[in-house]
Amino acid sequence: MTVRIDLWIWSLDPAPQDLDRLSAHLSAEEAARADRFVAQRHRDHFRAGRGRLREILGGYTGTPPADLQLRSEGNGKPCLERGPHFNLSHSNGWAALAVTPAHPLGIDIEVHRPVEKAVAERFFSRSERAALEHLPEDSWARGFFRIWTRKEALIKALAQGLSMPLDSFDVTADAREARVLRLSPDWNAGRPEGWSLSGFELASDFPGAIAVRTGGARPEIRLREGEVPLRHLPGSASP
Repeated sequence: MTVRIDLWIWSLDPAPQDLDRLSAHLSAEEAARADRFVAQRHRDHFRAGRGRLREILGGYTGTPPADLQLRSEGNGKPCLERGPHFNLSHSNGWAALAVTPAHPLGIDIEVHRPVEKAVAERFFSRSERAALEHLPEDSWARGFFRIWTRKEALIKALAQGLSMPLDSFDVTADAREARVLRLSPDWNAGRPEGWSLSGFELASDFPGAIAVRTGGARPEIRLREGEVPLRHLPGSASP
């Protein structure tokens, strides 16, 4: 059975009239949350992200965006009681949303930024650190953020949040193959082979990953909306 995933990507810096439209979709709680951000840019990014999320999910459910009843799971992950499953990530003024009918999933995007090797020593597993050590020096940062986005996507799919230590499971660092190598038996997450990781890039310094429990089937990822020239890595389905 094919697991179909829709991928949506949009800018969090829309034109003023578009931001007004998106802001009108927010619930009172979301509007109050936006107002709590100190910086205006962060307030606007939250409104643009949550407003567009509501528009997209409204298209799947046939519900006006402002009428959607978004609730939070125990770890704060937003969800719809009757589906579809979705997950949202944002970085550097961009948002990425993954949507699928029947499978919990997670997505993460991260633009490259300066990072010390001590961060990998602190958070990554032994095998992941070894994989990074085998990379050329000028490829280390790309390998680091490939691992980081894959781990974050899996944590979000499992809805574990900060309760899941980053060094307690393994993913690949290889650009050619995104894969889960080891899972802790404590999470009731099944075998690594039952999970699919798909990597993509918004740019050479802007990787992303999607994690979904498929039982071994490879997902078909379809780009529904993208304002950047998305590049899928080998192993991911083309939109």
